[in-house]
Amino acid sequence: MNYYGALFWIVVALGGVAFALFGLRRHRRSKLLRELETSPFPERYEAILLRTPHFRRLDPEDREALRRLLLRFIHTKEFIGVGIGVNDEMRVLIAFYACLLLLRKNAPLPYPELSTILIYPDAVLIEQNRNDGGIVTSEEVEIDGQSANGTVVITWDAARAEALEMGEANLILHEFAHELDFMDGEIDGVPPMDASQYDRWVEVLDREFDALYALAHGGEELGRYDLFGPDAAYDEAEFFAVATERFFGSPAALKEDFPELYDRLEAYYEIDAAGRFG
Repeated sequence: MNYYGALFWIVVALGGVAFALFGLRRHRRSKLLRELETSPFPERYEAILLRTPHFRRLDPEDREALRRLLLRFIHTKEFIGVGIGVNDEMRVLIAFYACLLLLRKNAPLPYPELSTILIYPDAVLIEQNRNDGGIVTSEEVEIDGQSANGTVVITWDAARAEALEMGEANLILHEFAHELDFMDGEIDGVPPMDASQYDRWVEVLDREFDALYALAHGGEELGRYDLFGPDAAYDEAEFFAVATERFFGSPAALKEDFPELYDRLEAYYEIDAAGRFG
């Protein structure tokens, strides 16, 4: 057998091994997900969930759905602490708020493209590029969280405080709204949705974002748009993530001041947040 013939069969063999390993991993994951559907829910997890204001306000059927989603999330993601040890409270609170966004989505595997959760004790400095009229500059900025490339970054001091209180801000909801947004391959404030919702979604969110952007960048008072804050005026993706925080954290205020936006978020998440969490 000549060199190229041998090389061909080596490539074929390696491809076969890779295919077999892929099949084995898929089989093991499917088996794990089936087992999690009937496995007892850990009491220590339940005790943590009962400390969250959102879980306490869910009805029994929704609580059980969230328990199953939460187990699938925890067992299919890697939690890595950076300068901090990972514990059950971190896993459960992050998984719960990530899965709350999927409660009505019938997701057999939560966030399939997400593999890793990086947890820092407090704010992180990152290098960020900005493009201003074609001039690209680099600067260090402090962040509490980030979502990119199959990884979500969470800073625990901010995330924990917000997860245990009912308030406007919720870092975990914010970062996982970005994950939803990116599921169609673009981070543009439009997560995957039914075609019947698309046009109205774009119309309403673009209108409200444009109004906030004009106020924030014109140096004017934000008025009722202060509910979102100037950071939400960065781009449409950031506006969607902040709007998601407000939908779950201060739904009554969102519904009163921005009823059309509230209706779009209610239709997308299929939850009457004002009635459930308001």
